[in-house]
Amino acid sequence: MTKPYDHTLELLDRLIAFPTVSAESNLALIDFAEDHLRLCGFQIHRLPSPTEPKAGLLARLGSGQGGIMLSAHSDVVPVKSQNWTRPEFTLTEDGDRLYGRGTTDMKGFLASMLALAGRARGANLGQPLMLCISYDEEVGCTGIREMMPGYQALGWNPDLCIVGEPTGMRPAIGHKGKMAFRATCRGKAGHSSLAPKYVNALHLASDLIACLRRIQEAYAASAGQDDAYDIPYSTIHAGRMQGGAALNIVPDVATVEFELRHIGGEDPTDFIARLAAEIAPVLEPYREVCPEANIFIETINAYPGFAVYKDDPIVRRIAAFSGNPGPIKVAYGTEAGYFAGIGIPTIVCGPGDMEGQGHKPDEYLEIAQLAACDRMLDRVLESLG
Repeated sequence: MTKPYDHTLELLDRLIAFPTVSAESNLALIDFAEDHLRLCGFQIHRLPSPTEPKAGLLARLGSGQGGIMLSAHSDVVPVKSQNWTRPEFTLTEDGDRLYGRGTTDMKGFLASMLALAGRARGANLGQPLMLCISYDEEVGCTGIREMMPGYQALGWNPDLCIVGEPTGMRPAIGHKGKMAFRATCRGKAGHSSLAPKYVNALHLASDLIACLRRIQEAYAASAGQDDAYDIPYSTIHAGRMQGGAALNIVPDVATVEFELRHIGGEDPTDFIARLAAEIAPVLEPYREVCPEANIFIETINAYPGFAVYKDDPIVRRIAAFSGNPGPIKVAYGTEAGYFAGIGIPTIVCGPGDMEGQGHKPDEYLEIAQLAACDRMLDRVLESLG
């Protein structure tokens, strides 16, 4: 079996030991990465979070325009309430697998790119090698959004960005965008024995969910679908509903949190307009009892979708680096849309499998996948010479 570099395994061991769950600070990991990259001769730019004890890191070796950027996030999902049979924040090698939170998503790629930095030290690069380490990807790509102004101020202009999310080392050329919403439903409170005289905010909330289901059915039946996705159409998911203070009180407030995951052919602003049109007739009978009855919708988070044409030259370039020519699209979101959105040619490609390994108890990465990532990054470095 092909093995990763020893240095990559050593770095992965150190990275897994940092419990960088999104709710916690990532500064210890960033300090470690910064020290490592300085020793490797990289120019460093730390971008602190404006609100949290967290930071992102940008690093560059070499000068001039062009070059390649490698990007990874430092945060991981929680382990709480998961039934692990191995220590969560200790790298454990067992057979052909490496266990630990973040091995697949995505500290395996992060370890491989930090190990590449060591191999790049002293190299005579014709074009620069750039690295990006972000925070708070797992809570909706908020960290990279906060980092973008600082990145753009540097004036870097790479020819290619590789976001190393787990794709099984296949070039991923697309994923859906996401918008998350909170609906606040306002009714009129009263004693439950006289419930018909009032407006139950939970009824408004349930009618809102019915509106969402009708729109979902329309998406599922639409002609504008993309069969490269497991679910080939835009999806709507209502994930949380809250309301009511006591059984004998008609609730006057209820909230519903829901999301839209939209394919490239769907404009999310069309969804917002469509939902407003669905809600308007729903509110009419309630307003006969309570004129102030309403449903207020706010956007609480969003990140862009990502799409590259399968015959784009950068797809062939990544296929040559990775040794895997078959492009795919992935169900999960990434930071790729932010880099592509400012004009950087971007592909998602990294070790591991999100569906089978990521976010699960006993998360693991196959050793062969990490080795394949090391070989891909060797080719990246050779291309910069």
